[in-house]
Amino acid sequence: MRKFTQNLLMAVALLFGAVVMAQSTITGTVLEAGTDIPLPGANVIEKGTTNGVVTDFDGNFTIKTNESSGELVISYVGYTSKTVAYSSASLGNIYLESSQVGLDEIQIIASVAVDRKTPVAVSTVKSQDIELKLGSQEFPEILNSTPGVYTTKTGGGYGDASVRIRGFQSENVAVMINGIPVNDMENGAVYWSNWAGLADVTSTMQVQRGLGASKVAVPSIGGTINVITKTSDVEQGGNVMTSIGNDGYQKYGLTYSTGLLDNGFAATISAARTQGDGYVDGTEFNGVSYFLNLSQEFNDAHKLAFTIFGAKQRHGQRQNRQLLKTYANSESGRKFNADWGYKNGQVTHQEDNFYNKPQMSLNHYWDFNDNTSLSTVAYASFGSGGGGGTAGDASKFTFNEFGYSDYRVGLYGPINFDKIVEENIAAGANGSETILRASRNDHNWYGVLSTLKTNLTDDLVLLGGLDFRNYKGIHFQEVTDLLGGQFHIDDSDVNNPNKATRVGDKRSYYNDGLVGWLGAFGQLEYDVNENLNTYLSLAVSNTGYKRVDYFNYLDSDPLQETDRYNFLGYSIKGGANYRLDSNHNVFANIGYFEKAPDFDAVFQNFDNEHINADAENQKITSFELGYGFRSEKLAANVNLYRTTWSDRTETASFQQPDGSNAFANILGVNAVHQGIEVDFKYKATDKLNITGMASLGDWRWDNNVTDVDILDEDQNVVETVNLFIEDLHVGDAAQTTAALGVNYSITPETKVFVDYTYFGNLYAEFDPSDRNDPTVTTDAYKLPDYGLFDAVITHSFDFGYFDATLTARMNNILDTEYFTDAFDGDVDEIVGYYGFGRTFSLGAKIKF
Repeated sequence: MRKFTQNLLMAVALLFGAVVMAQSTITGTVLEAGTDIPLPGANVIEKGTTNGVVTDFDGNFTIKTNESSGELVISYVGYTSKTVAYSSASLGNIYLESSQVGLDEIQIIASVAVDRKTPVAVSTVKSQDIELKLGSQEFPEILNSTPGVYTTKTGGGYGDASVRIRGFQSENVAVMINGIPVNDMENGAVYWSNWAGLADVTSTMQVQRGLGASKVAVPSIGGTINVITKTSDVEQGGNVMTSIGNDGYQKYGLTYSTGLLDNGFAATISAARTQGDGYVDGTEFNGVSYFLNLSQEFNDAHKLAFTIFGAKQRHGQRQNRQLLKTYANSESGRKFNADWGYKNGQVTHQEDNFYNKPQMSLNHYWDFNDNTSLSTVAYASFGSGGGGGTAGDASKFTFNEFGYSDYRVGLYGPINFDKIVEENIAAGANGSETILRASRNDHNWYGVLSTLKTNLTDDLVLLGGLDFRNYKGIHFQEVTDLLGGQFHIDDSDVNNPNKATRVGDKRSYYNDGLVGWLGAFGQLEYDVNENLNTYLSLAVSNTGYKRVDYFNYLDSDPLQETDRYNFLGYSIKGGANYRLDSNHNVFANIGYFEKAPDFDAVFQNFDNEHINADAENQKITSFELGYGFRSEKLAANVNLYRTTWSDRTETASFQQPDGSNAFANILGVNAVHQGIEVDFKYKATDKLNITGMASLGDWRWDNNVTDVDILDEDQNVVETVNLFIEDLHVGDAAQTTAALGVNYSITPETKVFVDYTYFGNLYAEFDPSDRNDPTVTTDAYKLPDYGLFDAVITHSFDFGYFDATLTARMNNILDTEYFTDAFDGDVDEIVGYYGFGRTFSLGAKIKF
């Protein structure tokens, strides 16, 4: 018996030893091919088993395998899965190729920043996060949990969202889609309704705060939003999706990819339709988005890709801010909107927006050799549309202090357009007194952007390129509804005075804004060693403005077309990132640039006579310090920044006692934006992830401005005033923001997300040129702080042969009331918009 026991123990020991010897501990790092960007959260599975792990924030993994040799299957959303054989302890770097053809080349043009290498403050949002959390929200709102970013729905119309970065409005935030700038060439604004379907085709959205890594000529002041759209998928397949939500929200769409064929061709097509009544009264919407990408790999050296996308949409708007008491006294409360009514029983909008802006691009990628490549994109955009409004007797669209009007139905009620129709019909031969019109802003935009990249040595990379743009903005008012009359008399066209206009005719104004842009940039990237990365970037651009006015000047008048006025801008910036060890890194950047004044600052009062040919460039100095920490469980960043904005474009117009106009080009309006930003991601357990951020800003006007000359139409000084703005807070963006998010996996197929976002220190917007009273030196009205809870639950399952996902979302769970986008005034005269209350959406997607 004793011998039997000894033999049994020996057998067990041998068996245990064999098992132990068969097991191995394998390590590796998963990176994106071509960029070396780590892929956190990639799945690493021992082939043929359920044994697996996910990569940490640096793309690292450690897995204990059941066998001493075998294969690992590595996968990540948006990338082609890879099977890697193992027999040793370390696999080193493992590179995953994007599942989209040509994406690496687009990222060169788009200036995508690399974590722990590019010395800028950056946050990246992947397509799966957008798909998961956006729902029926506006596209930019996915960024509200990003440090330094503040987005609102403004009036609440479909696509009317606005985004600010570090206190700078959208005019000073560069937005690029696949590296192509989309800010309006005249005023810098971004109209998100033009890109209403962009969320459906976005592969990655990256926010670079401050100077950013953008190489296209003169960068923005607040930051850069890089949107990288999907290209064509390597593998064949697609999906169908549908979504419903509050207030009649409906969306459905289809995406299909051919996959990369044997001849090197690939195509992806996507389309979606969205419609609904709108949360705010009178904001019904209907939009159709479309996307097409065709790509061809001719050989290892040449690739060609064509992309077209856009969204044709129309939506009602809440254009006019209202007093707080107006919302409180109206039956609709925070949903109140004064800009709509009924005509013949049908909803009719006083204010609406309609636009279609297809953008086309042809990309050519040319690899000369292993060290040198050239990426070139030629693009064109044709915008058509505008915003609705009224003309004639404006008093018919207002209400008295008690909320009543002869032209409205009830207290703060909708507009009674039928009454206006009756009056216009009664006017007979005099024509319509009051009509509906649209302010059109059509445009034709062409550009070429080319970037050459060459490795001078193993450690030194040179990038250089050209940025050419040509823009024609076509501005006019158009009669859209005569409201019962036969015509409307307009005397604005000196070439055709007292014209009887009809639907489709131009009225009030008609002019073209011509903008030319030529820029060049160069950048050196020097990797001193594997831990120290540096760069130096130089850029120069010439902006040329010209104006043609068809209404204010006779066709024979040489003043009808101005000369072209050129403004030279330039930038210089540099930075360095140093990895102290595998966990810690620090970076710093500094830059100075001069930005051309806006179009309206050159052509004051919208005419061709008051030309400010010597308008000053805006001057911006910015520097930043950053620290990053990465470990298996925690990734965190801390950024300190300071941006000084000098000679901010500020013009003002004043009406003289005799009714004539006077103007001022105000120099010396300076602001300082500084603050600290913290963000982190913590992997508490395999099932629980926690994210968070805090952003503390201190944005103030820097100085008073003295001796501002007010000029009359003959350029004579009629008055000298001072502006008293020193140390006042910059308004229109929350200077304090914070967010906390929890992601919990109930099962591998079912996940729950809960997010809380806080906004504080939000001051009402005001115009510095209005602060000319020395007795008024107080801050603008400070809006109440507010916080919002959002939640998402998603469940994946097999639907026959297909993969399916159900996603339910609820925003503002507690139905919090909050006021946004306010304009300053006395306490009883603050006007603005209420944000949305509780909203929800439910979506389904089937992949094939």
